[in-house]
Amino acid sequence: MAPATPAPRIAVVGAGPGGLTCARILQRHGIAVTVHDRDPGPDARGQGGTLDLHEDDGQLALRAAGLLDEFFRLARPEGQEMRQLDASTAESVFHHVPAADDRSRPEIDRGRLRDLLLDSLAPGTVRWGRTLRTVEGPADGPRRLRFADGTVTEADLVIGADGAWSAVRRALSPAVPAYTGIAFLEAWFHDVDTRHPEVAALVGPGSAAAADGERGLYVQRGGGGHVRAYAVQRVPADWLAAAGLTAGDTEGVRALLLERYRHWSPRLRRLLTDNDGHYVERPLHALPVPHRWEPSPSATLLGDAAHLMPPLGVGVNLAMLDACELALALARHDTPAEAVRAYEAVMLPRSAATQRRLDGAADGLLSAEPHDPAAHG
Repeated sequence: MAPATPAPRIAVVGAGPGGLTCARILQRHGIAVTVHDRDPGPDARGQGGTLDLHEDDGQLALRAAGLLDEFFRLARPEGQEMRQLDASTAESVFHHVPAADDRSRPEIDRGRLRDLLLDSLAPGTVRWGRTLRTVEGPADGPRRLRFADGTVTEADLVIGADGAWSAVRRALSPAVPAYTGIAFLEAWFHDVDTRHPEVAALVGPGSAAAADGERGLYVQRGGGGHVRAYAVQRVPADWLAAAGLTAGDTEGVRALLLERYRHWSPRLRRLLTDNDGHYVERPLHALPVPHRWEPSPSATLLGDAAHLMPPLGVGVNLAMLDACELALALARHDTPAEAVRAYEAVMLPRSAATQRRLDGAADGLLSAEPHDPAAHG
């Protein structure tokens, strides 16, 4: 009797929603997988704001992962409400209120989604504190992964789920994200219903936005009484440094924002000054349109590592759909090479079409025209 073919060694790099979804679905099909993540542990940092998961991609992936019912227990359907406000008066110009039974794109805090996925994995699946430096080896594998802590491991298939500045992508493509010309400056409010009732009234249970063509504000409610606010501007990437500031210069940043938004309603300007005083710069980057690479049977990409786009409601959903389709392809094909070919044959044309549709669409974040927030999703 011929010896059994050893199971392929599969390494996922990145423990975000895409990487964890891929690992969960692989394990449901009896396929061993290891996930490597640069964070020292699951609670090392905040996981960001809130996500809306769509029924035809993000929710589809959670169904394949066996987690859809639990997702609905954690999600906030009321978070689908969206208000668009006039920048100068703060009066409503568009108001979307979801139906009571609408579950097409409910919101969930990114941290809660990550915990849901992490808790579904076999113990020890995620190796924390693994910052990937290089992926070495021939295109037909096996690949050698070298980490910053000196760890070296081999894999027959490396899945890059490591986001915008993916280290895995460097083994497949020379492409790097380019600045789109639009930047977010993030701030937040805690215990908003108690400490900031006027902000709570403005944002409602979901999100609110205003813009004047050159700048915008976007405010979104998360779980636990938290609200995140984003000043959205068409500016050079170094706009704060050019003003002699860093994001940590709270009073200087507030003064600069008040000047830039000087014609706006005082109710909206309060979002720039009454927050909890900590700002984070988030310049928007995107990969070339379309982004492709020479096929390799031993490495592939998913999510932002494959097709980073402006944050217009599709990123996490496409990442989870990519993860689902790749995991199912690995379960259905005899070799990783066959699975990668089948996965990329579907993923690459889909992501290219979405990249083209959203190319330059970040400008819409600054538009004062009333619009349906679900238009890009």
